[in-house]
Amino acid sequence: MSGSLPENTTSSSAVPATQSSSTGSTPLSSSLTSVPGKIPAVVSAGPGDLPVELTCRPTGLVVLTGLDITYNAVHRAIWDSFSANRRPDRVPLNFKILPGDHEYPKCRSKQRTSYEWYIPKGILKTSWMKKHLDEVPSLVVVFFDLDWDEQLWTEHKLECASKVEVVRSSLQGRGSKVAVVLIQKNAPLPPGEDVVAAERAAALCAACELSAKSLFVLPCVDHLLGYTIRLENAFYELAQGYYHTEARRVKAHKEFLNRTTHQLLFVRHAFKIAFFNELKQDTHLALKQYKMAYSHITELRAHDTNMLELKTIAGFINYKICRLCFYHNTPLDAISQFRKHVDLFKSKIGCAELAFEHSAWMSKQFSIFGDLFDDAIKLGLTAIQTQHPGFYYQQAANHAIARKQLCRGLCHAATSMPASDPLEEKDDLEFYGQRPWRQGHQSIDPPDPQMEKEGILALQFLESQVDHSWIIIPLLSSAVAQFKKYKSARMKRHLMVQMGEEYYHAKDYSKALTLLGRVTWDYRLERWWPLLTSILVTSLRCAYLVASVEEYVSICLELLGRYSQSSPDEKTRVQMNLIRVMSNNSPEPEPGCSPDVIDSAKQLWKAKMSEQEASKTFRVEMRNLVPFVECKARFSQSMFTADSLVTVEVYIRSSCQFPIRFSKLAIHLSNQAYNTHCVITGGQPLVSPDGATIAEGDTEGDLYLMPGQIKLHTFQFVVLPEDVSSKIEITSVALYLGDEATRCAMLWWQGGGSDAASHTNVLEPSTQRRGPPLEGEIVWETIKIGAMTSIQSRPAKVNIDLDHQAPCLVNEIYPIKITITNNEEGAIIQPSLSLGLQEGSDPNLDLTTQVSLESNKFDQVSLPSRIKGITLGTTKAATSVEKTMYVRCTQLGSRNLSVKISYNVEVKVGPQTIPVTCTCHQDVQVQLQAVMPFDVSIKLASLKFEPIDHVNAEETFLLLTDIKCTSPWQIDLDNSELTLSGQVTAGNGSLQSQIKNVSLKESEHAGECLCLQAPVKHQSGLISLGSYTLEWRRKAFASSLPLVKTILPLPEVTLQEVPMSIDTNIPAFGLVRSPLPVTFTIHNRTGIVQTVEANVEPSEAFMFSGHKQVFFRILPSNSECLSYNLYPLLPGYVRLPKLHLSTPCAPTMTQDVADKMMPSHIYIKPLGKELILDKQ
Repeated sequence: MSGSLPENTTSSSAVPATQSSSTGSTPLSSSLTSVPGKIPAVVSAGPGDLPVELTCRPTGLVVLTGLDITYNAVHRAIWDSFSANRRPDRVPLNFKILPGDHEYPKCRSKQRTSYEWYIPKGILKTSWMKKHLDEVPSLVVVFFDLDWDEQLWTEHKLECASKVEVVRSSLQGRGSKVAVVLIQKNAPLPPGEDVVAAERAAALCAACELSAKSLFVLPCVDHLLGYTIRLENAFYELAQGYYHTEARRVKAHKEFLNRTTHQLLFVRHAFKIAFFNELKQDTHLALKQYKMAYSHITELRAHDTNMLELKTIAGFINYKICRLCFYHNTPLDAISQFRKHVDLFKSKIGCAELAFEHSAWMSKQFSIFGDLFDDAIKLGLTAIQTQHPGFYYQQAANHAIARKQLCRGLCHAATSMPASDPLEEKDDLEFYGQRPWRQGHQSIDPPDPQMEKEGILALQFLESQVDHSWIIIPLLSSAVAQFKKYKSARMKRHLMVQMGEEYYHAKDYSKALTLLGRVTWDYRLERWWPLLTSILVTSLRCAYLVASVEEYVSICLELLGRYSQSSPDEKTRVQMNLIRVMSNNSPEPEPGCSPDVIDSAKQLWKAKMSEQEASKTFRVEMRNLVPFVECKARFSQSMFTADSLVTVEVYIRSSCQFPIRFSKLAIHLSNQAYNTHCVITGGQPLVSPDGATIAEGDTEGDLYLMPGQIKLHTFQFVVLPEDVSSKIEITSVALYLGDEATRCAMLWWQGGGSDAASHTNVLEPSTQRRGPPLEGEIVWETIKIGAMTSIQSRPAKVNIDLDHQAPCLVNEIYPIKITITNNEEGAIIQPSLSLGLQEGSDPNLDLTTQVSLESNKFDQVSLPSRIKGITLGTTKAATSVEKTMYVRCTQLGSRNLSVKISYNVEVKVGPQTIPVTCTCHQDVQVQLQAVMPFDVSIKLASLKFEPIDHVNAEETFLLLTDIKCTSPWQIDLDNSELTLSGQVTAGNGSLQSQIKNVSLKESEHAGECLCLQAPVKHQSGLISLGSYTLEWRRKAFASSLPLVKTILPLPEVTLQEVPMSIDTNIPAFGLVRSPLPVTFTIHNRTGIVQTVEANVEPSEAFMFSGHKQVFFRILPSNSECLSYNLYPLLPGYVRLPKLHLSTPCAPTMTQDVADKMMPSHIYIKPLGKELILDKQ
């Protein structure tokens, strides 16, 4: 018991329910087979059909006994854990519950040891695969409720042994494995700890004559599924051992075979070995054996009596080989095998009277391989456009079509089943592929020629009862789906046509008509006129047989068309039928229809013509057809004015055999109000009252068309006011065939009248002509469809003149004089003027452009950028109206101004001089450039005219302005005004303008120098000085326009608090060798006493008297004066002696700050010569 599974299952580390085990399979085999279960007793129904037991996935059969799933809940849970939710990751086994005494198929009592006198009756029995899949188990498992601590252990042990013995006797000598599973209530102990369990397990194995590996324990506790999966893995190993033994047993029989009389057995044994290996899940070895079986079958001698059996078994083996090749992901091997298979058997027809069976078998081979190929693709195989399942489905359909044709040729004599009924046992054959009336017969000649003849006749009769179309249509449908998937459009359309024809043969005319209608558009587009004609002929038959009036008329229109390949007689017949239908009469039957369906079609037509329909008119879309009547509509011009007549030209040409009359022509425009002006009614019926067609010479009426003749119809109408400045489009053209009171077809062209083969198609061939057309001749190819025209307003006959002097200056009030002159023949009514910035301009320009008709309104209200609806009053002919527009641009740049006038005028239109009131518009645009009038720069300077970037508190400084004229026009500066903020004051008490009434030309300058004083007390930081205002205007507008005020902000300046300030009193200049008094006044701006040390630096240019070095104190808000007499020694602009101050209590009062408060140089004049002479 050391290596037995029971000890492992008693381990505390139970296998969890999520543990996966190798299944030996892939999703491909799962998709190609049915779920393992009971295999029904179905034998192949026809040549090439595969039995269910062949196509299902072979899985080992394991029989479970001893479970009462009806009354025992524990047993039910165990069975559910084996059978329910079998995921692909679980081992491939087929579990069944059977009673312990179930009778299994009997085994041959005595194994064959010699084949010397054995003559096989066939290759493969019909019951063999089903027997090993569903009847003969690889393993029988006996479930028995028994715990290790059972008190009645001995009695239960004997009971278990008796059940095992019953199972062995029911197997009747077969090699199926037997195993025992003990169902226990308690969880097992770890291996090696339960000594009693080990001893009793050994005793039970001895009583049941089982090996230790065939005894298992199943605790009914938590994680039951985990224990079940471990049991399954053990069962799987035992089942594999059984099938391996069976394969070796069959292989051992080969030693007794000879090539002369046992050729069939070579095939049979190789197939059995391969099948057992499939049950064992050894697919590679199975594939090898199947290939060997196929090789053996190719060596068999084929004749008429065994041909069907050979092809049947060959088809079975080929299916297995191809399927396993796809399963092993070797699709090229599968394709190669199938091609070899088809090439080998395509010429082996067999009995000539049953040739349709060969076509059926070939069709089935291609269909089966196509299914295998498609399933492999669904599981990840990549196919290409030149190799995919569609080709195999197509070939299957072709062979099915050949089968139908052979049936028609061979089975016409078989009108009934022979009285002997040789096919009575066709569903109970012993061997696959054999005839029911001579089963087990392998000789070349049939045993009973009469029975053979009756059997052939019976097969022919059965074949004659088959509706082949319903075999062909699904194959074609599968092929269409594949060719569509791999974007083979032409192949798809070709197969759809075949499907339509098969629906026709199957008498499903509605589906045939629908299917053929789907492909006609593509054949029109690619201009396959012979193919299109053939399809239309079949469609016409279908339309006739289902009495579809709309479809019948549409197809007739196309069969009479210019590209139809029908004969003239056929076109004549179609045209006569068309006239009959439109006259509410039944058409003549279509040639080629079966007589049995014509009668029912006549009844349908009769009922259709007698119906009281609410509407007798139906619409036929012409853009999808190539009809016999062509239409081209166009506007005579691409643009019309409101005071002209709009002309629509409609060209119609017919290409049918005989003249034809239409009842009505209508043009539908985008504005439906014009539709009443674009209608022509013929007013004559299609046929005369006596029923005869109208004579060819009777050409009265506008809608009577001769073959090949082009007829032109012209329509005119007056434009409605709402369509001015818009487009009018021809939405459709409708040509009515028939009487609207009885039956009428409205031939409807979208737009200007193009059809499926119109000249707008790039593939349309151009007609070769020699020389120019004759006078009055209309060349159809040169007519261009013009379905749209634009309606423009009537050209205005007024003149707008704009008088102004550009460029415009920013912020100035700019006048533009507008003169409007009426050049119309009469007065203009309700003239309306709009002026200003052009509509659609930049939104920023709307905010910076102001327009007004009065110059004094600009400073009062906010003005718009455009004024609309200015009434001018009725203006007589040859008179003028003047207006002045004032524009102010507040920003630089270019902008477009427009002046637009709209007015009404009454004119006469057309030959009938219809009075029409037209609205006219005239628009004049001018580009206005705005430039700056001047460039103003403002600077701050100290009293020494040095640029400064800050000012000191209570200190006087200068404000310097410089005005440069940048205008090309001379401007007058009327006044300037300095508006100070509350933080600064005027240095001398008044700020009068220094540039009043100054006139500047381009590039000239004007400037002012103003003295300002910083505030006494203010926090340090930026202070605002105020603003500077200039009042100006262009000199040319001095008397007519108001002044323009330009306000410029003054710069902000930094205010600094200094502890002391220095005022210097010194003359403007000095004289050499003349005294020059200088006084320095030092002010204390702080709240503390300041100690000051003053030191005068000696200079070579001066002698001076006064304190060279002095110490003093200055009280808060007081000052101290230092007086010096300087004596200049040198003339010129010389440096003054420098005063050095030291302020220990005011460290911010540095020497640099002090130097900026005192003058550094002075101009010293030299002595005059005359003065010296006088002194001498």
